Amino acid sequence: MNNHFGITFNGKHSYRDFGLRVLEKHIGNPSKIKRKERVPFSNKIYDFSSVYGGQEYEERHLTYVFNLRDYDKVNLAIKKIEILNWLMQPNEKVQLLDDYIPGYYFLAEVEEAPDFDELRFRGVFTVNFTAYPFKIGEYEEGNDLWDPFNFLLDVAQITDFEVAGTKTVTLYNPGASVVKPKMKASSPMEIIKDGITYNIPVGESQSHDFILHQGENKMTIKGIGKISFYFRKELI
Repeated sequence: MNNHFGITFNGKHSYRDFGLRVLEKHIGNPSKIKRKERVPFSNKIYDFSSVYGGQEYEERHLTYVFNLRDYDKVNLAIKKIEILNWLMQPNEKVQLLDDYIPGYYFLAEVEEAPDFDELRFRGVFTVNFTAYPFKIGEYEEGNDLWDPFNFLLDVAQITDFEVAGTKTVTLYNPGASVVKPKMKASSPMEIIKDGITYNIPVGESQSHDFILHQGENKMTIKGIGKISFYFRKELI
């Protein structure tokens, strides 16, 4: 691997800030959470995994093995302390960016103490991260950035709408998971989606009931003013 390759976690880069070189890494994939019930006296099995809007997934695990070198044993010990505190400081999942996965980030936390195998003038850190199941898009949907646009994974779309009465619009969720968008409305509005009416207050809001399914989401907006939707795609 490129010696300068690394991860950005807890606001610092593994190589640029600590001189850690990545020896190897493993990006684990999340497993589905299945909720099944068998019909008594039958071979029929019902799957209720998506009954609340989308398939659930287990957390995913990321492992990075770093090489740390210093010919001064005292400096090596100090660096070890500094690195351990950098990794263990967050008490919740925070952004982790991998240089080789541009355009996306993980939400991850180090829950178990990293393993440090110390040799004469160097040490090997094995760090296990517990992460949110999905990679999250670095840029919000509706951005007009051309350079990072991926023709295989991205969708060019409008997420800001001027409404004068009634307007039918479509939002696309190009991810692998349902998302709950944040909304910002200049005046109170109504959104009718899948036969359900949602009341949107003035200002910023987010509803746990209003979700965007994978793919095309058609809806009708009623009101007068401007409404904007903010969300990022989530991919496995």
